[in-house]
Order: sequence, then C-alpha cells, then structure tokens
Amino acid sequence: MIRFHQKITIINLRKPTANNINQELQWLGNSLGLFNLRDKDKSCFRIFIELLKTAKKKQALSSDELAYKLNLSRGTVIHHINKLIDAGIVVEYKNRYLLRVDNLSSLIEEVEKDIKRTCENLKAIAKEIDTRLGLG
Repeated sequence: MIRFHQKITIINLRKPTANNINQELQWLGNSLGLFNLRDKDKSCFRIFIELLKTAKKKQALSSDELAYKLNLSRGTVIHHINKLIDAGIVVEYKNRYLLRVDNLSSLIEEVEKDIKRTCENLKAIAKEIDTRLGLG
C-alpha cells in the first residue's frame, strides 16, 4: 500500500525527570503525537514497543501476530498501525509491519528529514504563489 501523505506532529513536552525507560518511551511517542488520552489501554504505545523490540531482529509482524501478542483485536491493531504509518514511523512490507528504521535515533533523524523536505516543498510552492500574485 502506497501512501501519498504523511502527518508530521511534534509536540514540545517536558522530558520526564525520573530515569525510567518506560516513561521516556511514552514521552518520545507523545512528543511525536503518536499517543493520545483516548487510548486508555495504551494500545498504540504497546504496538510501538512491540515493533521496536522486533526492529532489533529486523523482523516484521502481521496484524494478526500483533493482535495475538498484545491481546488486542485485529481492528484495534490496524487502526493504530495506520496511524503509525501515516506518521512515517511504520512501513508495510508484504502485509507485515515494521518500524521504518531499526533504532530510535535513526527514527528521529528520518522524521527530521521528512520535516525539512516538507518545509522545502512548502517554501517552493509559497514562492511560486507569491510570484503569481505579484507579491515577491
């Protein structure tokens, strides 16, 4: 499935003071706009963590495997996977899902490249519109 859009969200949140890996992972995901308060059982976070664990092994998981491992419905998994795909965090390969890259540092670097690429496209289009409107 090819997606032609990407929703990039960055939220400037205060980093947790406690040195707690779970809180830091939650903070990272919240900073990327991945998790929200409506997700009471933290399904999206749990899917993200499961994909992060399998990223080290360079393995992809199907929605059925994720649903089974996390005791979630397949519909819930698909809903959150689509959100993670739209954010550019997860990719689909042969009906299986994996993180776009195999570690968090590289993931943030890729998001940064996406933001820069998007801003460059916006600037080019804005300049073209300004020219057509006689503004610049």
